[in-house]
Parts: sequence; structure tokens; C-alpha cells
Amino acid sequence: MSTLRELKGRIGSVASTEKITSAMKMISSAKMHKAEQSLRRLVPFRSQIQTVMGHLMAAEAEYSSPLIEIREVKSLALVVFGTDDGLCGAYNINIFKDLLKKINDSRAKYGSALRIVVFPVGKKMRKAVAKIAGAGIEVKIVEYITTRSTQAEISDFTEVLKQAYLSGEVDQVEIVYMHFHSVSRQRIEVEQLLPVSYEGIAAGEPIANPNSPCIFEPDANAIFNSVLPLYIASTMQDVCTENNASEAAARVMAMQSANDNARKLLGELQLEYNKLRQQGITTELLDILGGQVER
Repeated sequence: MSTLRELKGRIGSVASTEKITSAMKMISSAKMHKAEQSLRRLVPFRSQIQTVMGHLMAAEAEYSSPLIEIREVKSLALVVFGTDDGLCGAYNINIFKDLLKKINDSRAKYGSALRIVVFPVGKKMRKAVAKIAGAGIEVKIVEYITTRSTQAEISDFTEVLKQAYLSGEVDQVEIVYMHFHSVSRQRIEVEQLLPVSYEGIAAGEPIANPNSPCIFEPDANAIFNSVLPLYIASTMQDVCTENNASEAAARVMAMQSANDNARKLLGELQLEYNKLRQQGITTELLDILGGQVER
């Protein structure tokens, strides 16, 4: 049976844990709200780009760009976003499982000879994907890209992916990440970055009057090729911000669960401590009464 001193020590330890998890929850919550604000700031920029692209598509002009060229997929690049830090529950495990599913589905679709290049983002994801390197799967580490990368670093990383596609090193680039819905709900999604699909462009808000005449200067194709790289850059920036928000939300939920468990354990230990203390007091009283009777 635990002594009062041991129980008191355990109670102090659990109480400290509760304070730490509560503080970490507050920090993660602040980071999540900051990421949410960044997402809201990105919406007007991406919506405007999609509106411009939508007007161009509604004009029924001829477009040509190597960034929309559909090729036979012999080599597939998968950019998978994880975290740099832990304490976020099964966040990285779930993404890694979906990555494995995506690899199997891709090989079933394009053939077992498909070459797959994985670009992991985040220390935890780098460690996880290192286990699957080989057997047609190549892992490429871009050192400067992390979950805390600046906009300039994200743009440079996007350029690396773009050049890999344009050079023919890969025939398709897809992103595996966690889409942020709310603090309690995140969903794993796979988004095609290259070649840019018309379905992805048309996913924005519909044009108010697609039949209205538009005059394009210098011409629709030139504007299309100017706006297309901006669309790709905004997509990658949006994905990075979504991942940051989802990571913070997952950590909030993990810390909330840890905090709840600590409180429950603290209550149980406190009850056991009180029972043991009461038992000790009762024993001492009985000893005193017994001594008086003997006299």
C-alpha cells in the first residue's frame, strides 16, 4: 500500500503535469488562431487569381503552357507534410498511413514500375518516410523547408518542384496534407499541384456573368501564363498554412486530453490520499482509546 508521503509526491507530480499541459494547450491555441488568421488573409489573393483564371477559361481562348501539359505518369512526386515537433497525438501517424495508401493506389493506377519521389516536410515525417526508401521509392530532403518556413522558402521549394516537373524528372506532383476545418476536425487531403488541372482552377467561386465580353491585353494566353505560376505559389502557401493550423489544432486536442486525464488521476490520488490519511487518524484515535482503557 502506498504511504502518505508517496501519495503526496505523486499528487504533486500530477498537479505539475496538469499545469504544463494547460499551458501548452494555451500556446497551441494561440498558434492555431494565428494560422487561422493567415488562412483568412490568403483567401482574397487566391480567390482573385481563380477569378482571373475563370474569366480566361470562360473566354474559350486557346491556351498553351508546359505547366498544364498532361504526360504519361512514369514518375510521381509526393510532397507530404508532417510536423517538426511531437505531442500532437496520432497526427503524423495518420498522415503517414494515408501516404502509404496513396503510394499503393498510385501503383495500382499507373503500374508497379512507377517511380515515386517523396518530399517530406517536417522532422517527424522525414524520420517516418526514411523507413520506406528503396524499392522504387526515393526520398528527397530539402533542408531549408520546414513547417516554420518563411514565404520566401516556400516559394523556393515550389520552384524546385516546378523545375523537377518541367525537366521531366517527375511527370506529376501531388501534395498529401491535413486540411483544417476546425479545432476538433481536420481531414487528410491529396491535392494535385502539377500539372495544373482545370478542375482545380474552377474550384473557386463561380464568375458572376461568364458571358460578359472581356478584352485581354496583350492576349489571353500571355495573361494565362503570367497568372498560372501565381496560382501554383498560392496553392503551396495555402497548403503550408493549412498544415500549420491543423498541427496546432491537433496539439490543442492532445493537450486537452492529457489535461483531462491528469485531472482525473489527480482526483483519484487525492481521494486515495484522504482515505489513507483518515485511516491513519482513525488508527491513532483507536490506539489512544485503547491505552486509556488499559489504564
